[in-house]
Amino acid sequence: MRIAVIDDYQDAFRQHPAFARLAAHDVTVFTDTVKDPKALGDRLADAEAVVLTQQRSALPAEAIERMPALRMISQTGRNVAHIDLAACAARGITVSAGGAGGPNATAELCWGLILSALRHIPEEVQRLKAGAWQHTLGTGLKDRVLGIYAYGRIGSLVARVGQAFGMRVVCWGREQSLARAKADGFEVAASREGFFEGADVLSLHLPLSAATRGIVTAADLARMKASALMVNTSRAQIVAQGALVEALTLGRPGRAAIDVYEEEPVIGAAHPLISLPSALCTPHLGYVEESVYAALYEAAIEQLVAYSTGAPINVVEAPAAG
Repeated sequence: MRIAVIDDYQDAFRQHPAFARLAAHDVTVFTDTVKDPKALGDRLADAEAVVLTQQRSALPAEAIERMPALRMISQTGRNVAHIDLAACAARGITVSAGGAGGPNATAELCWGLILSALRHIPEEVQRLKAGAWQHTLGTGLKDRVLGIYAYGRIGSLVARVGQAFGMRVVCWGREQSLARAKADGFEVAASREGFFEGADVLSLHLPLSAATRGIVTAADLARMKASALMVNTSRAQIVAQGALVEALTLGRPGRAAIDVYEEEPVIGAAHPLISLPSALCTPHLGYVEESVYAALYEAAIEQLVAYSTGAPINVVEAPAAG
């Protein structure tokens, strides 16, 4: 079977211990990325199976129709919103989606961003390398308000760390999310307006869906303190298009720490947030951690092997037309 692995920036797939299980197959790994559907389809025209690294590249019908040999897609993780399942079903392509790395890696990065931003760690490191000494005054965490928007697997971990630092943790989100927060002993904001107004650090942990796209508005951001920090390790699209750049320019919130962007990868610093001195930006490192990659690629290899033996696993069905 001719297998193509795309968007493996670190060339990690071939380093996985289970890679040897694919020795009988012809595996090609692409460490760069191609986003144009036609170009991507042409690149993968000979592939019989494709491994998608998370949601880094979409596979719309326009790409799939240019891949005549494709018979199987092995998705890392369970999110398949970026794959045209109907087009796959029409072509008889099996889509397997499984594996998860757990919430810890993203929660850890979130706190790395918070501490780096509030204590000006990147700036002070660069000054020291340049021969200078300390220049900034950091902001502590004790007795500050940590706002958690969506108390789920990641949000709950971030909340507990904030609590350990002596922060007052206040949550907002859907009814089920807030019920879990209350059950764990955390405070729930009296109103959405009060949630944004009161946070010293506000961390977003919403999954991207039709319901959450643009859910954080310019009006929400304008309510935040001039001294506040907003952190997004979730998805860029949950914030209204352009709203964060405008908000930071206007000074509310005063700072942001961002790991996600509308179009990725961001090459050549081609995103307005990167040039803003009030924004600390990282290149979507949330799940980029050894144990997470190991779990994701383990699942991808399991799915490939299962398909090759005629017993596919973690099969995703196309939604019913209607």
